Amino acid sequence: MDTAAADRPSATYDRIGIGYSDIRRPDPRLHALIGKALGGARTVVNVGAGTGSYEPEGVDVTAVDPSQVMLDQHPGTKKVKAGAEAVPFADGSFDAAMAIMTVHHWPDLHRGLGELRRVADKQIVFTWDPTYRPELWLLEEYLPAIRELDQARFTPVTEVADALDAHTVLPFSIPHNFTDGFQCAFWRRPECYLDPAIRQASSTFAQLPPSVVEPAIARLRADLESGAWHRRHADLLAQETMDYGYRLLIAGK
Repeated sequence: MDTAAADRPSATYDRIGIGYSDIRRPDPRLHALIGKALGGARTVVNVGAGTGSYEPEGVDVTAVDPSQVMLDQHPGTKKVKAGAEAVPFADGSFDAAMAIMTVHHWPDLHRGLGELRRVADKQIVFTWDPTYRPELWLLEEYLPAIRELDQARFTPVTEVADALDAHTVLPFSIPHNFTDGFQCAFWRRPECYLDPAIRQASSTFAQLPPSVVEPAIARLRADLESGAWHRRHADLLAQETMDYGYRLLIAGK
C-alpha cells in the first residue's frame, strides 16, 4: 500500500478537525434512518467514526478512526486509532459495522469494505454517488474544481454496493434545514458557503487552495448581494428537500 495514501485520511482530519463538531452536527432525520437500518444491533463498530455522528443510543459502540484529532472529540469510551483497511478486531466481533461519509477517504475501498464484512454480521454505509444528477449548483456555477476532486475521491454507489454485497440501497434527500454541514447541506442557504468555518469543516473545500476557493466565493457573494443567485434559483427556494445522490447501503443480516 502507498504510505502517502494511507496517511491521507488522518492528515486531512488532523488539519481540519479542530472545531469540526461545531459545524458537523448530526441531523435527526438521517440519524433516524441509520438507526432503523441498524435494527436491533447491540454491539456496533463505527469505522471512520470521526466525532461519533449518527451512532445509535443505548448501544455498545466502538469508534475506529485514523485521526487522533477526531477521536479526541468523540464522546465515547471505546476508541481505537486505526484505518479502515486493518480494523483490529476478530472476525464477527460485532452485530453491525457502520461507515458514515467516510469510504471516499479510504486508501483501499475494497479492503475496507471487506473489513466491515469480516468483523460484523451487518454493514451500514452512507455515501454519495458521483454519477448522480442534478449536481449541486455550487459546482457548475462557481467551483468546478470540487467536481474534479470528488470524481476522483468517490466511487459510484453501484460499485460500492457490489463490493459490499448490499441488498438494500436507500435514497436520502437533503432537507433544506439539514444540520450536518457537509457539502450539499446548504443547497437552499447559499450564504452559508461564505462562512470560512463552514468551508473548513468540509474536506473538499479544505483540500482546495485559497487561490481557487476565494475568487469563487467572491463571485457568490456578489451574486447574493445583487440578487442574481436568487433569480437563477427561484425554483430551489420552493423545495423542502433535494436528492443530490446520497445513499444508505445495507448489507448482511
